[in-house]
Amino acid sequence: MATDWRSHFIRQTDYQLWANQVLFDSLARLQPEALEAQEGLFFGSIHHTVDHLLVVLRLWAAQLRGESPAVDFHRIGEPRWTELKHGLQHELRHFRHWLAQRQQAEFDGMVRYTRSGGEVHHATLADILTHLMNHFTHHRGQISAVATRLGAPAAEMDFIYFVRDMERAAREAQQQAQQ
Repeated sequence: MATDWRSHFIRQTDYQLWANQVLFDSLARLQPEALEAQEGLFFGSIHHTVDHLLVVLRLWAAQLRGESPAVDFHRIGEPRWTELKHGLQHELRHFRHWLAQRQQAEFDGMVRYTRSGGEVHHATLADILTHLMNHFTHHRGQISAVATRLGAPAAEMDFIYFVRDMERAAREAQQQAQQ
């Protein structure tokens, strides 16, 4: 049986939205200056690392549309924290809609893309999307480790917590519909 990649990646995007919100709720317990402090992350600060997620999402979305945008990973694109959080979530929702419009066969098709150094590569859409989803998880884990060290509550962002939360929400909606 063939994998339903579209449904899989839509669910993965829903998970990314949910996990980002869990992380943002945890980060809200920190002092605002903690988000800007250089904490030894690859991108220095929590803020710059979240900004990197937005830049990478925009980069891959453009690449998947056949564009080759220039990006600067060294500079923060959105300096305002609230706008950054909302922008990331908005872009992910937009990306989810793009995924929903894809035909099943596209996920196994090859995508040509150019790395920032100019190298041309090819990968299946499914492999690129798997990379993107894992990239988000990787950096959220880094941010969470720093945030916990700084005193924020540990953000329980594992996929299975998302599954349980969605099941609970479905049960509650069904109970409300029966009332």
